[in-house]
Amino acid sequence: MSTLNIAPMASIKGTLECVTAFSETDFRAEMAKIDVPTLVIHGDADQIVPFETTGKQAAELIRGAELKVYAGAPHGFAVTHAQQLNEDLLAFLQQ
Repeated sequence: MSTLNIAPMASIKGTLECVTAFSETDFRAEMAKIDVPTLVIHGDADQIVPFETTGKQAAELIRGAELKVYAGAPHGFAVTHAQQLNEDLLAFLQQ
């Protein structure tokens, strides 16, 4: 199911508050405190949450984070790149 199919099922209030929360909340200080193995996966074609200002920065701020960038992957890469995502998650968990 794509994001476009999920969004209409959500409440308008919840959807708007979600966008406000993720666009206005600065988590950089919290990310610097993360001390567990972390995998950051991001699509380089995400037009909703651009890689350069989110995934890339998260991987740089979280000490020892592993970064995987999916070429051509959109915001909904969990659907479009499901097989690759599952393989990467399993490999990360087996480390």
